[in-house]
Amino acid sequence: MAEGDYFIYNRRSMENAGNIVVTCPKGIVPFLSREISRLGFTIFNESVAGVTTEGTLRDAQKLNLLLRTGHRVLYFLKDFEARSGEELYSGIAAIPWEKYIPEDGHICVASSVDTTTVRDSRYPNLKCKDAIVDRLRLRYNRRPDSGPGKQGAVVFLYWKDDRCSVYLDTSGEPLSKRGYRKIPLKAPMQETLAAAVVIQTGWDGENSFINPMCGSGTLAIEAALIGLNRAPGLSRDDFGFMHLKGFDRRAWEELRAQAEKVSREKLPGRIIATDRDPEAVAAARKNAEKAGVAGLIEFGTCDYAETVIPGGGGVVVINPEYGERMGSEKELETTYRGIGDFFKQKCRGYRGYIFTGNMTLSKMVGLRSRRRVPFFSGAIECRLLEYELYEGSRKIERGQT
Repeated sequence: MAEGDYFIYNRRSMENAGNIVVTCPKGIVPFLSREISRLGFTIFNESVAGVTTEGTLRDAQKLNLLLRTGHRVLYFLKDFEARSGEELYSGIAAIPWEKYIPEDGHICVASSVDTTTVRDSRYPNLKCKDAIVDRLRLRYNRRPDSGPGKQGAVVFLYWKDDRCSVYLDTSGEPLSKRGYRKIPLKAPMQETLAAAVVIQTGWDGENSFINPMCGSGTLAIEAALIGLNRAPGLSRDDFGFMHLKGFDRRAWEELRAQAEKVSREKLPGRIIATDRDPEAVAAARKNAEKAGVAGLIEFGTCDYAETVIPGGGGVVVINPEYGERMGSEKELETTYRGIGDFFKQKCRGYRGYIFTGNMTLSKMVGLRSRRRVPFFSGAIECRLLEYELYEGSRKIERGQT
């Protein structure tokens, strides 16, 4: 089953539709845009770290449940001009918050602010929160709870120069927090980034997915979810939209049931994840158990070079240290050379991938990459390097990566 082959929903009347902005890490927009399109939504705009589409609050629920590469699903409420805190307050207070926030609700305000109007980054959040609380107190004759915790309705403010845009953050916690990674270890790959990497390899569950140096298991777990066509939001029990007025719990459970119905129970291919650190393997196994895919992943404790490579082909994905946050660059040269030998000697008939943020070290692999796909891991610019590891008599080209 190809990535993105979820069920396509029958879109209901767009009478109550508005703009929806789905944010994502830098470099992942093409993957997110493709996901959204395959779900039947129209793409209106792409930015460096987000995609704009259109839909209802019910559509926002679907996006939260199904998207693998999105971070936040923001439902647009209002855009206005503000050159001062007072104008910000007035613009926020004019929004009919009683339509969205229940009487006993909890409010959290998050923001992204880039304006000379304010010097204290906490000020816009406070002003925005005050405007919402004051309006609701007049409507409900009581003061709603508020605070930094995202256990209730989350309002997102974007203030750039003298323009303000206000959204309901229907995700609450970012979608990268699937709910399964309880033991992250050092420098873990974010779930959304891992999903994009797996999608880029084209792996669909039909053959083997091999992940030496698996760390906390994020790549292997995301591969399992993709292979199963399992919606990533199924492992979460809390989203921002659940705390909005009119949330229909029964309709949400029906949506979840529909997503579960189209997921596989088994995979034709094998997923093998190894690491030489026993603690990493134990953590990865626990994370996989939490994600409900432990039975699909064969974990092993060994050096990457000793990882079992089954016949039949597939993909091998390695995310070695690259000297920015972990490990010494000089010491890692031997590791990268060894990965090249591992690919050449043991992985014939596979497609090999190395995810790295150090292109100097990547040259030590000694194989010519077929493709270099840019990604970002936090602020670090990275590349996913692809190698065709031909089986049989065809010579593997050596040269500069």
